[in-house]
Amino acid sequence: MRLKLILPILLIAALLGACGSGAAAGTSTPAPTQTPRPRPTQSPTPVVPLAILVLPSNMDKAASDLYQKTVYDLAQASGMHFQVRNSLSPKDLPAGLKIVIALPPDPGIAALAAAAPHVLFLAIDIPKVAAGGNVSVLAANNSVDIPAFLAGYTAAMITDDYHIGMIVPQNNPDAQKAYAAFKNGMIFYCGLCHPFAFPSFCITNSLAYCYPQVVAIPASEDPSRYGGYANSLITNYSVNTIYVYPDLAIKSFMDYLGTTGVDLIGLSTPNPEPGGWVMTIRADEIKAIQNAWPDLVAGKGGENVASPLGIMDVNPANLSPGKQRLVQQTLDGLTTGQISTGLGQ
Repeated sequence: MRLKLILPILLIAALLGACGSGAAAGTSTPAPTQTPRPRPTQSPTPVVPLAILVLPSNMDKAASDLYQKTVYDLAQASGMHFQVRNSLSPKDLPAGLKIVIALPPDPGIAALAAAAPHVLFLAIDIPKVAAGGNVSVLAANNSVDIPAFLAGYTAAMITDDYHIGMIVPQNNPDAQKAYAAFKNGMIFYCGLCHPFAFPSFCITNSLAYCYPQVVAIPASEDPSRYGGYANSLITNYSVNTIYVYPDLAIKSFMDYLGTTGVDLIGLSTPNPEPGGWVMTIRADEIKAIQNAWPDLVAGKGGENVASPLGIMDVNPANLSPGKQRLVQQTLDGLTTGQISTGLGQ
């Protein structure tokens, strides 16, 4: 009897369990969704700043190489890329361009500067380009006395018995100033500079300073006759080294002087270089670029960049390396003001 009661109860419990299980199975449980991870955004590649050097295609290779190395080294030290071009147009300005250094002929600095106000330009010896805005220019070095002083110092150093002289234009105040500095440069080197072999005119006139000698050429003189004035220095006054004032340093005259056997110093190097050439004293554009670079990198434009003087085209046969070092030291002293030309400046 008891067994009969237990069986129906178990059967009912089993049926109730199956019903509960079916209800749970009939319920739809959504599957968990996976939230997509955001893709990393790609930052644009930073543009490396660029410096361009514009050089004429026909520039002397040695000079071209020197300019390229100078600007390349400066650009590398500043973390910049570097390019050399022979021309540049406002439509051809690459991304990242920050600095342009240009030599003549003018690549169109005014148009380029207007098209790229964020770029700084440095014009080297380009006529009719003025400093302002984002354009800096290498200012001409108009010093008259410092080159003449250095020429007198060097001429006295390399010339036996101090037989040196200068050729100047007549009635030219700047040339007269240059001659005074030339003489002071000689005195700075050798004091009284008494020559051992006094020419007769020194003895006759009891000259305290027999040298340097000077000859002045009238402005109206035919350049083909300049050689006669040089001959008076060379033959009559035994001058062996000559400094030619730049206004008179025309090619035909310099070529003639190169045939006379005298040593020559000037402010520009004749082409071809005449015999007896010692050195050229002129603006040092390489040093000027190096001096201007920090301001260009810092974004400072519109400057007149000072052009220091340098010694170029030295002939070691006429000016040995040891003597050249002495000349350079004297030039450094003149530049810093430690040595005076004696003309009250």
